[in-house]
Amino acid sequence: MNLVLYLLALLASFYLLAVVCDRYFVFSLDKIALKLNMNSDMAGATLMAVGSSAPELFVSFIALFKPGNEAMGAGTIVGSAIFNILVIIGASAMVRKAFIAWQPVIRDVIFYSLSIILLIYSFWDGKIVLLESIAFLALYGVYIIAVLQWRKILPYKDDEKEPIEVLEEGEDKEQKNKSALGKFLNGINLVLDFIFPKEDKYWLVFIVSIASIAGLSWVLVESAVGISVILHVPAVIIGLTVLAAGTSIPDLISSMIVARQGRGGMAISNAIGSNIFDILIGLGLPWFIITVGGKVIPVVTENLNSSIILLFATVLAVLGFLMAKKWHINKLAGIGLISIYIGYLLWNIFQVL
Repeated sequence: MNLVLYLLALLASFYLLAVVCDRYFVFSLDKIALKLNMNSDMAGATLMAVGSSAPELFVSFIALFKPGNEAMGAGTIVGSAIFNILVIIGASAMVRKAFIAWQPVIRDVIFYSLSIILLIYSFWDGKIVLLESIAFLALYGVYIIAVLQWRKILPYKDDEKEPIEVLEEGEDKEQKNKSALGKFLNGINLVLDFIFPKEDKYWLVFIVSIASIAGLSWVLVESAVGISVILHVPAVIIGLTVLAAGTSIPDLISSMIVARQGRGGMAISNAIGSNIFDILIGLGLPWFIITVGGKVIPVVTENLNSSIILLFATVLAVLGFLMAKKWHINKLAGIGLISIYIGYLLWNIFQVL
């Protein structure tokens, strides 16, 4: 009975994360980016990446402060990073063929590679100390500066957004769905519309969206811990698979929406930028808060080291693929990337069988 309740809580959290992202987060993000005069890849690498990576950050915090589940936080970050590179870029490619400006991709790949190298170095001795956590935060600060100044270093054109009425289309489909499930989902949407601020208060919508994502992330962790205990599955495996995919739903939905609008560069910047945020802030900030008091954090590297190496391999593979295709992505490429992720999932599952 408890297993069924945990599974229902997990599925409900996944669904609500997708709805919050689809109906509120992307909308507020566009409004804020327009207000701050940010180009699409800059918004994707910063606001979009930070906001949609909130689940991973909160999962990492919650897991670190739950005794015995520290590995779940690190596993979620690493697994989510692999999901972002393979599934998000793959799904964006399947939604719409696009040409990607190479300049911001090179920027993100450079900092992503540095993040992975720092992660490998920190995990090498099986523990995290204060100086290492500071290095994570400092590198992210340098990345933000690079994002703001990159267009001056390597000039390039911004993606041109084509308006697509995503929200209205979704609402029309829901209205046509008169089934019991459709009515139930419509009821959830009405409740969310009542809870969230009006559209003109987009900053508040953005804040409430992230707060909602944080709360849903807590439910995700609690239900995932419950499932792992009942099924006797190692916490790190739950983090690498179930939580990694679940917490990346906001990234996936956000990227698919902007990809449909013709902003493929923003989608890829979000995927890689989210990974940079996940590693440097999602791990670095909780580690800093704990180690600043002189405490050393042990790291369970079982099942993690091979995944970290795979992280590096996937980003190099995606970069090589984009260069070979002259910075174009299409449906076939998307199928290939998602297939690799499915293989990675199966490999992880077989590790515990």
